[in-house]
Amino acid sequence: MPFNERSKTNSAVRLVKRRDIPEGIWTKCDQCGEIIYNKTLEEDAKVCPKCDYHFTLSAKERVAQLIDEGTFKEMDHLLTSGDPLKFRGPKAYPIKLKEDQLATGLIDAVITGEGCMEGKKVALGVTDSRFIMGSMGSVVGEKLTRLIEHATKKKLPVIIVSGSGGGARMYEGMFSLMQMAKTSQALAKHHEAKLLFISVLTNPTMAGIMASFASLGDLIVAEPRALIGFTGPRVIEQTIRQKLPPGFQTSEFLLEHGMIDKIIHRRQMKPSLHQFVSFFHSND
Repeated sequence: MPFNERSKTNSAVRLVKRRDIPEGIWTKCDQCGEIIYNKTLEEDAKVCPKCDYHFTLSAKERVAQLIDEGTFKEMDHLLTSGDPLKFRGPKAYPIKLKEDQLATGLIDAVITGEGCMEGKKVALGVTDSRFIMGSMGSVVGEKLTRLIEHATKKKLPVIIVSGSGGGARMYEGMFSLMQMAKTSQALAKHHEAKLLFISVLTNPTMAGIMASFASLGDLIVAEPRALIGFTGPRVIEQTIRQKLPPGFQTSEFLLEHGMIDKIIHRRQMKPSLHQFVSFFHSND
């Protein structure tokens, strides 16, 4: 067979093979472009094996990674948001809620509950950036407040994993802003009871979340290269009309400037948190 014909045949075979590969088997790394087999990615805590990029996790995936299997008891999972302002934008608020509920399988942007972490009982809350950017509306604030109050009553350590690029939820206006004070007040009482609160910051943790409970941890830890701050770097540059330093608002920048206590790789997050709870929290 002539070389040109053989080349065309090989190309056709490769094309057929590529078409035969089902979708959802491979994932492209957002940072380095590496093509990763999904099973390998899931087994490695959704961390890129080439560049160590930490992929976004859902709240349920976080719970599965941090809490001992079969021990998690979810709290207040039926709480749903109302539409107090009758908000009308490009989409009405109830429509947006239903869309994100269908897309994520969540009722709102946080999961809360009680479970064991390597045998140690903890109260855990996890916000999910896939649900209206993980923004804090009335339900998120209420669920976190109830979690903290439950932990205070039961003398449990609290761990909240924050993944929010949305801060306060604009659809709820002042009702959303009130949640910043409410969660902070609950944590103040938890602190007065001499109980431990660990805040875990992931990519992204921004705005009203960072300006309230996420910054109030007795220990504040973060995943590598997470975006953390109040306002995004682009808005800051446009406001002050100056170029920000390299790595501004990353975990590494905040650690260097004393804003967080430690950066922890995702693979080490559960054993590290267990170690902190064992060392700092004496009540079982």
